[in-house]
Amino acid sequence: MLGRLKLLLPAGFLALSVVLRVYDPVILQEFRLRIFDNYQRLSPRQYTPMPVLVIDVDDETLARYGQWPWPRTMMAQLVARLINGGAASIALDVLFAEPDRLSLENLLDSVAEPKARQALAEALTSVGVVENDAVLADTLARGPTVGGFIPNDKKGSRRPALKAGLAHSGDDPLPFLRHFPGAPPNLPKIEEAYHGLGSLSPIFDSDGVIRRVPLFVAVAGKIYPSIATEALRVAQGASTLIIKSSGASGETAFGEQTGVNHVKIGQFIVPTDGEAAMWLRDTGPVNERRIPAWQILDGTAPAERLEGAILFIGTSAAGLKDQHSTPLSQATTGVTLHVQMIEQILLQDFLERPDWADGAEILFLLLLGLFILALFTIRRIGATQATLISGLLILGAISGSGVAYGEFQLLLDPVYPVFVGILVYSGASFLRFLDTERERRRVRRAFSQYMAPALVNQLAENPGQLRLGGEMRDLTLLFCDIRGFTTISERLDAQELTELINRFLTPMTHIIMESKGTIDKYMGDCIMAFWNAPISVPEHRRRAVESALEMRHRLVALNAELALETTNKNQDPIQLGIGIGLHSGICCVGNVGSDQRFDYSALGDTVNLAARLEGQCKTYGVEVLLSEASLEGLDDYLAFLELDLIQVKGKTEPIRVFTVLGDAGVLITPEFTALKACHDRLLAAYRGQDWGVAKLIIDEARSLVRSLDFDLADTYDLFEQRVMAYQVNPPPADWDGVFISLEK
Repeated sequence: MLGRLKLLLPAGFLALSVVLRVYDPVILQEFRLRIFDNYQRLSPRQYTPMPVLVIDVDDETLARYGQWPWPRTMMAQLVARLINGGAASIALDVLFAEPDRLSLENLLDSVAEPKARQALAEALTSVGVVENDAVLADTLARGPTVGGFIPNDKKGSRRPALKAGLAHSGDDPLPFLRHFPGAPPNLPKIEEAYHGLGSLSPIFDSDGVIRRVPLFVAVAGKIYPSIATEALRVAQGASTLIIKSSGASGETAFGEQTGVNHVKIGQFIVPTDGEAAMWLRDTGPVNERRIPAWQILDGTAPAERLEGAILFIGTSAAGLKDQHSTPLSQATTGVTLHVQMIEQILLQDFLERPDWADGAEILFLLLLGLFILALFTIRRIGATQATLISGLLILGAISGSGVAYGEFQLLLDPVYPVFVGILVYSGASFLRFLDTERERRRVRRAFSQYMAPALVNQLAENPGQLRLGGEMRDLTLLFCDIRGFTTISERLDAQELTELINRFLTPMTHIIMESKGTIDKYMGDCIMAFWNAPISVPEHRRRAVESALEMRHRLVALNAELALETTNKNQDPIQLGIGIGLHSGICCVGNVGSDQRFDYSALGDTVNLAARLEGQCKTYGVEVLLSEASLEGLDDYLAFLELDLIQVKGKTEPIRVFTVLGDAGVLITPEFTALKACHDRLLAAYRGQDWGVAKLIIDEARSLVRSLDFDLADTYDLFEQRVMAYQVNPPPADWDGVFISLEK
């Protein structure tokens, strides 16, 4: 179940993130846009002087020439000076929807009596008083002027006039444009006088910030250009604007109609988003792009700045409230937005969110999510590695978006890759955590009875150390068996026998587990254990031999307890004897058994030889018998004696076997040094077939053993028996000292 969830839950998160990407909720749109804003703040467009200027009706101009709105004659005077200055086009960011407040019409409307109004009209006409709106219209008609209108949501108003010719390639652009039911028109005579007419409206995002300005809008089902588009068209003397939409050159985003992608204004090709809007690559407020209107009116403006320039008449006066928020400023005038659009077009310096961006982001979203999902399902990759790689991928997505902006001026969304990365990573991490905890519980259940708690915890924290199915490792094997157990079992009933075995096995198990050993199995009164699996134990030989010594010491204490108990019960004493066999070598270790039941166990020749050595303890009369392989590197830690060169039953190669008398404390005593020297001389005489000398040395060794309180009587009895037998029936002359055992 958890295995399926490990895929289904993160995959569900991934599917959810894709759905959210398609739905694109406002909160994520705003977050994405703010990231784009930060890109602009970190690397804004640097202002480059261009022949595009604002003729600014600023506060000083109003102080000099009167409050706003000005009479149309004043506006006509301003426009006339710009025409005479040789402007390429003049765009008015002003709406003339009503007659001038000082117009003849308004003056005549103030007279109620019809005859008096007629007389006043004739009198004003006779002295040469001209209609103000007509004066402005005549002036506008004389030059390359462009007017504006403000689309709104009111239906029924007259549609503005369309001054430019329109053509399109690809999909019909109308459905993709921003739609408005109507737009308050300018006065007919003024609108007719303009050479171009365009929308003044930018795009306000949900947070109130202007980041895009549409180059085209739809009003009452008809396409209109923006004032910036018209100002640039008129300046070039172009008559037709071209809109290029998806499908024009086979351009699609995974089969989707993505809308407008480019517009052509005269000789300039401009990339846009699907709504035909152009992204503002903001410079922030720059004083160099403006000329105060009062300098035009009083003739002090530099003439060279006006000639051939595209001029926008607008206002920065605080009281007129034409200020908006942009990525770099909280107080950008509306007219400056149009100027910046044309600056970008002339410089060919665009921010672009191409029509393939949405499709590419969804594809990247899927690939990123699937890759992170794959990381957490590949068991060879650990949680730390998966986290690091996931973090690098997420960081790469953010960095890639930053590089796309910095190097190519592309706006690619970094939000969703981060979102999906975190979402899928969180789901996969949570399930991996559950899976890890399940694995830890499984490991604890499997090994808590065989290993010390500290080792079980270590293994549970890193289950990768446990290779299921078996692995080859260098192990030290221990077999421990009770001597004379059959005789003891005949004296006790089943319950008493079970209690006795448990009293023996419990402390012996504790000793093994405390030394980082693993209990393989119990076989009646026998313990099989090993070191260096599943947890690595670098000093496994030393730990195993020291455990054998401790088990021998613990048996002395247990026998004392048993003797006291049987004495109190007036029973014959029960004394336990043990044999411990140790051997080290390469084994196969892992889960062994069937599909229904298995145990963690070791297999191999090393195991068999350790078991044979345990059986030979009885032969040599010692409690601990170990191979040369188990003493490797332990010369300075243990007091041991070589006992024989033996070929155990079932083996063809002889091995050297040893017994251990004590730890390093015994090793450094003069008594042990003397015994070892004597014992080594015994082996030399024995293997050299010098039987008489060997017998004398045996007597010397017995004397030294008694002084050391070591029980090697049976060992030297064995050697004495062999010496006496060989004296009667000597081995071959080339005998190598090997004893061939016929017993297990």
